[in-house]
Amino acid sequence: MTRRVVITGIGAITPYGNGADILWDALKSGKSAISKVERISLEGQNVHIAGEIKNFEEMGLLDPKEAKRMDRYNQVAMVAAEEAIKDSGIDYENLDDPYRYGVIVGSGVGGFETFEIQHGVMNQKGPTKCSPFTIPLIISDMASGKISIKYGFKGCNHAVVSACATSNHAIGNSFRAIQYGDADVIITGGAEAVITRLGIGAFTSLRALSKRNDEPTKASRPFDIDRDGFVMSEGSGILILEELEHAKARGAKIYAEIVGYGQTADAYDIVAPDPEGRGAQKAMEYALQDAKIETSDIDYINAHGTSTGLGDVAESHAIARLFGDKETNKKLKISSTKSMHGHFLGATGAIEAIACLGAIRESIIPPTINLDNQDPKVANLDYVPHKAIEAEVNYALSNSFGFGGHNASIIIKKYN
Repeated sequence: MTRRVVITGIGAITPYGNGADILWDALKSGKSAISKVERISLEGQNVHIAGEIKNFEEMGLLDPKEAKRMDRYNQVAMVAAEEAIKDSGIDYENLDDPYRYGVIVGSGVGGFETFEIQHGVMNQKGPTKCSPFTIPLIISDMASGKISIKYGFKGCNHAVVSACATSNHAIGNSFRAIQYGDADVIITGGAEAVITRLGIGAFTSLRALSKRNDEPTKASRPFDIDRDGFVMSEGSGILILEELEHAKARGAKIYAEIVGYGQTADAYDIVAPDPEGRGAQKAMEYALQDAKIETSDIDYINAHGTSTGLGDVAESHAIARLFGDKETNKKLKISSTKSMHGHFLGATGAIEAIACLGAIRESIIPPTINLDNQDPKVANLDYVPHKAIEAEVNYALSNSFGFGGHNASIIIKKYN
């Protein structure tokens, strides 16, 4: 008999600001977070826009001395984790058994800014001038490690790295660990900060990013015929997952329940998805089987929907094959919140899980903004264009797919 797993705390820092409530309020209002990059110079590059956290350092959210020993991706992870812990009400200074508390927080890229800076130091001043903290700042497991150190969580601890599927895999692995008794509480999610000259330049060379510099709020256009690539964002989303009886025993508030997790690989290409979306479809099927529910039970899908031609088409047809199109399944609503907040890479699954929680709790489905002209190549589905709608959401499914062919789907259920 597997154990039930609930969500008892959430935290997020995004281009909208610091706080999960700020994130959700912006999403249900259809507000874009995309703007011109200000923190670094992108002179000579073709892309000048992103979902940038403005004045992060000035917010005073971290001890300056400690912040110097963390890459920006680690910094945002610590901020989101602090909010989630406070929100959960866990007394981390008096844990009943610290070995029953774990951390699984991933990053698709890790300390990219540190890598870029220290490479410059080595080229200009020589390798002996590189910071002794270079390796701890770069490696993708350090957010998970630092979080466990701060809160004294001594149980399972690792980082997931599966590109843009990272957060969903982290949440899914945490769900499994608690289900099968390896832990009672796990801090999970993802963090990313790749808005650097090299990060923007490399993704631009891959022809992956939107170049709509003059209209940043209209740049991210999932499922729209005029899309020209995704918009990169930075931030972190963190969830506290907890075994149900453990949560009830301490009187925790419960946001919702995780009930399904599915994962597959396309085994097709390093960056392009299977054009038929077969791996994506199978991941959703496995999540449904795990949750022991039918396709008709799903009310809302938060699509991966990055605003790329291949990805949008493949995912939409995978959904239509499994759930039926707009004509045969009038209940199902789908949206890509990336149309508003951009693509957080390894952090995106956790941030979109928080969006699903908002939809479940408030019976509001966030929109896909900028969907002015639906691409005829995508499946005929209800993508909730432009404005949020009111609809009861008992089950929400969230998709995340990553370079390398990684597919991960999670299902979140209204708690009752």
